[in-house]
Amino acid sequence: MPGDLTPRQQREIDYHRGYAAAKVTEKLTPVNFDVIEDVKRRRHNAFWSAYDRLLAHDLKGKRALAPGCGFGEDAIRLARLGAEVDAFDISTDIIEIARRRCAAFGYAGVNFQAMPSEALTYPDNSFDLVLFIDILHHVDIPRTMAEMRRVLKPGGIIVGNELYTHSFVQKRIRESWIVDKALYGAMKTFIYGDDQPYITEDEHKIDEAEFAVVEAACASFETQWFNAFVGRLVPDRLPLVAELDRALLSLLGNAGRFTAGRVVFEGVVRKA
Repeated sequence: MPGDLTPRQQREIDYHRGYAAAKVTEKLTPVNFDVIEDVKRRRHNAFWSAYDRLLAHDLKGKRALAPGCGFGEDAIRLARLGAEVDAFDISTDIIEIARRRCAAFGYAGVNFQAMPSEALTYPDNSFDLVLFIDILHHVDIPRTMAEMRRVLKPGGIIVGNELYTHSFVQKRIRESWIVDKALYGAMKTFIYGDDQPYITEDEHKIDEAEFAVVEAACASFETQWFNAFVGRLVPDRLPLVAELDRALLSLLGNAGRFTAGRVVFEGVVRKA
């Protein structure tokens, strides 16, 4: 792990030490491959839609990077698609579980390392593809994207699925007194049930200004907007509602950025 960690990075490490201890059995849990193998696609679902974008590329023999890899699920999926995979997380405890999990299920070739996304140890022009899955809201986005531009090869692809909110929605609605103090407790119970949301001290949904930094790192860029209501007012276990939610945002086109709670994106890295 590189030295000179920021206070935020140290808090992330401390949080994930406890999280890893509570999830130590993950090393024995097989990875679900439905999202890459099921011919019936779930186009209303942001996670599946990000993988639809991955599946449009031939990853055999390509070098892929999985930032903030957690327990290794997406790294293993990339390897199953034929990529040569490097993956990293800021938590050494989580990386150890990911390594054991990969070894247990035949994916020992995935190269796991512990490092912050803002200070990567990979050489310049190392990777053909980077896959972001719910990581950007944990990190310093300008520094992280500068590193992605450095380690991606010319023509390298960035694919992502990230939590998002427009600043107007966040400040005028989510942080309003009536939602924050009066409604949020009941809404959280309805959406998550008995589960506790996985939220660290410093994380927040990325807003339009932060997302503009991601877009600026790319020479070309495409977006799909998701979850105007799902995950905010209703749980994601209701597929019909999710389909209606996605249909509405599809009709709104790029104006969906004002109401969406998630964004799926793909871009070609800007190297110059």
